[in-house]
Amino acid sequence: MHKLSATELASSGIEGTSTNIQLLVVDIDGTIAGKSNRISTGVKQAIVAAQARGIQVAIATGRMYRSALRFHQEIGSTLPLLAYQGAWIQDPATQKIHRHLAVSRELAHKLLDYFEQPELRTLLSVHFYINDQLYVREITRETELYAERSGINPIAVGDLRQVTSNEPTKILALCDDTNIIEQLLGNLRRQYTPAELYLTTSVATFFEATNPSVNKGTGVRYLAEELLGLQRVNVMTIGDNFNDVEMLEYAGIGVAMGNAPAAVQAKAQWVAPDVECDGVAAAIERFLLC
Repeated sequence: MHKLSATELASSGIEGTSTNIQLLVVDIDGTIAGKSNRISTGVKQAIVAAQARGIQVAIATGRMYRSALRFHQEIGSTLPLLAYQGAWIQDPATQKIHRHLAVSRELAHKLLDYFEQPELRTLLSVHFYINDQLYVREITRETELYAERSGINPIAVGDLRQVTSNEPTKILALCDDTNIIEQLLGNLRRQYTPAELYLTTSVATFFEATNPSVNKGTGVRYLAEELLGLQRVNVMTIGDNFNDVEMLEYAGIGVAMGNAPAAVQAKAQWVAPDVECDGVAAAIERFLLC
């Protein structure tokens, strides 16, 4: 797609210019953190430069709150952290949870029934996130890799139904076969309406289900409008995958990463370089530091 400069954005009538952006919201994986699972020096320097101009910076991620916290601290954010696609919004400074929307126990059990069908049971690693803890049926290789990158300790409980006295914040199904994840997403989107569940993929091997009121768009809107008193024209967002689409569409300036799928890039107003080429730094320099 054509990459618009800040001047072109303003002249074309698209909302959001470098002069009125007051909030920058960034995703973690594939956006500020690449294969190394770290934030590069260049990206950190660009974020610090934006903050020095009075622009507040927040994180919106599909990760657990406890997994995302180190990234929040590393960029020096003073805002609440949007975890679990925005289902869990908590201020690390005060520990106040501003918003928590969970999946109903009934739907959690129905999804588990679906995942445990004979043809799927051995192919999927199922994760239930409850009270910011990760519960699994058993520790699979996929779970080990996920836990290593996330920096958390999964709790194996056998039957996941026994931990649903508290409703899950998010349900995740992992599979190395991306075709199975695509089929899972398609089948369950036909079975459940958007009013029942929010279904998405954060990477090609992750199927995710949350409360129907949850997505990064509603989370960013809550942060901007309810907590900060801003409007969408004051917001810039950067993301790389399908779970970022709603916040790209909400923002005055929505930027997709160069490593994002083409369908995600099509939803953005500008496409930044790849995460491994410090695309976030390039977007900040183009729109916020020019």
